[in-house]
Amino acid sequence: QVRLAESGGGSVQAGGSLRLSCAASGYTYRHYYMGWFRQAPGKEREGVAAIDSDGSTVYADSVKGRFTISKDNAKNSLYLQMNSLKPEDTAMYYCAADRWVGRTLDPHGYGYWGQGTQVAVSS
Repeated sequence: QVRLAESGGGSVQAGGSLRLSCAASGYTYRHYYMGWFRQAPGKEREGVAAIDSDGSTVYADSVKGRFTISKDNAKNSLYLQMNSLKPEDTAMYYCAADRWVGRTLDPHGYGYWGQGTQVAVSS
């Protein structure tokens, strides 16, 4: 069973930066599609960024130019560099992975999820 564990969340002021990490363990391999998602209170979970096996990426319009997704296949780790943070970025951030889903920001296709890490951005 694939297990995912996020870290790196915290509280920052607007304009600040955070780097989120997702450590994968279990039966993982480099051909998994992986992504970052977030969910604010009372709202649906939304895709932030995703990456496929060859490194191709896709970003939500709301974070494009500010966030960067990357991965280290040797470490089975996923990262999200978050710059120029805004209060509207405040949410629980989740790491997700799936073997077959494709590079997509739709959370419904991902089968493996971490427990989340909280990001709070103050004005």
